[in-house]
Amino acid sequence: METPKTLKLLFIINPGSGAKDFNFKDYITNYFEDKEHEVYYYNLPKQCSKADLTKAIKNAGADRVVAVGGDGTLKLVAEAMLQSDTPIGLIPAGSANGMARELGIPDDPDEALDIIITGNPKKIHAVIVNDELCIHLADIGFNAYIIKKFDDLPQRGMLGYAKAAWQALWKHHKMEVEIHTGDETVTSEAAMVVIANATMYGTGVQINPDGKLDDDVFEVILIKKYSIMEILKIKFTNLPFNPETIEIFKTNKLQIKSKHKAHFQVDGEYQGKVNSIEAKLVPEAIQMIVSAG
Repeated sequence: METPKTLKLLFIINPGSGAKDFNFKDYITNYFEDKEHEVYYYNLPKQCSKADLTKAIKNAGADRVVAVGGDGTLKLVAEAMLQSDTPIGLIPAGSANGMARELGIPDDPDEALDIIITGNPKKIHAVIVNDELCIHLADIGFNAYIIKKFDDLPQRGMLGYAKAAWQALWKHHKMEVEIHTGDETVTSEAAMVVIANATMYGTGVQINPDGKLDDDVFEVILIKKYSIMEILKIKFTNLPFNPETIEIFKTNKLQIKSKHKAHFQVDGEYQGKVNSIEAKLVPEAIQMIVSAG
């Protein structure tokens, strides 16, 4: 697919992302000052409906739509552009930038903007989890509880995450789950169950080493034993899994039932407590702009 010489670009900016003293709109405007591309902006309101965002994107008629924010911002844009032919670019600016790492998009804004112009579209799959679009990772159990705690804390970044994890370690309980993948049924105790479209968390640690964004399956990672060290290991290190503690399944559809309601998150956004999950693959859900190299 040949990139036109002059692009019409719509930047969807999450004002709450990034450092408070950093103005992404000004930065992007300066970047394009000596370039011929047309640049337009849409600032996400605090409560942005999918319908409003879809309308704004349609009215812009852009060649490329760029999410400026973290995984949550990209999820909003992807929901509004599900199975669209228009490619989506990404400028990492969130507290969690897991998909940027997954796609090899650098944190440096200039380098990320270079990819927006020169990169190529890549079709990737997604997963619908309880009617929520998941382009990265969803889970129930321990990690979702950490995210709930993290959202309640004033501190962001790794220090805030560490505090949330410490609180969760003392209060979270194991689940009793039944997992149906179509081919098999597994009943087990679990500290957490991950539905993985991608390979790694926002920390850069691989939870799903064999995952691919464009294959015909997603992975289900069952962390069976409540091992504090094992959970921290998979979140913050690249040490190998203990096979007695972790089991991985590949599937394109999934049902999870939990005896009691469990904490649930999708792409870093806490969704509440559930005792059942339905998930299915969405082939070629969106097109992401990645480095031409």
